[in-house]
Amino acid sequence: MNRAGRRPIVNAIFLMLAIPLLSNCALMSPPKTEPKKEVLSKLPPELPQQKSQAASVLVFPPETQAIYDTTQIAYAIEPYQVAYFSQHEWGETPSQMLQPLLVRTLQNTHRFNAVLTPPHAGRTTYALRTEIVELLQDFRSQPATVQLTLRIRLSDDAANRLIATRDISLREPMLQKTPEAGVAAANEATAKALLEVARFVLDKTS
Repeated sequence: MNRAGRRPIVNAIFLMLAIPLLSNCALMSPPKTEPKKEVLSKLPPELPQQKSQAASVLVFPPETQAIYDTTQIAYAIEPYQVAYFSQHEWGETPSQMLQPLLVRTLQNTHRFNAVLTPPHAGRTTYALRTEIVELLQDFRSQPATVQLTLRIRLSDDAANRLIATRDISLREPMLQKTPEAGVAAANEATAKALLEVARFVLDKTS
């Protein structure tokens, strides 16, 4: 058999040997890893407290700036740019994680006989609205920090009157330049911000 005649046979044998090898390589390739789920869950270790009064407060779900209204964890390494981690993400959106923390913080002050969340059909004494303006792991600074900014508004719900507003802005240092250290710093910043929220609400409702 001449060389031209043998070529198709050689090619066929090569394919027969190569296909199992390729299949084995595909089976041995590492599985795609799912992103690690991170949470904001830290409450202030100590809170100011007041004697309970016949007052209630309705805690609305926080609004969030669009760039942070996602389960993706935002970080910055360049000016005027925000990126998201691929292997770490929030277990819920920041708003979904923060609202129950706000509720528990206000409950722990013992100031109100009821701390409520929507939907709530009845009337309440006060309403607390929050906006997450910034929640960012900032690697541009030394040391790296987590930047957390909340805007809070307290209103007299019965009179439909704004009582006061306040911006709470914190920069919490990160122990390392890693996503995990950023999550830990975000929890520390959250607890400090919640303490400031409690002080603000107690001051304006006393």
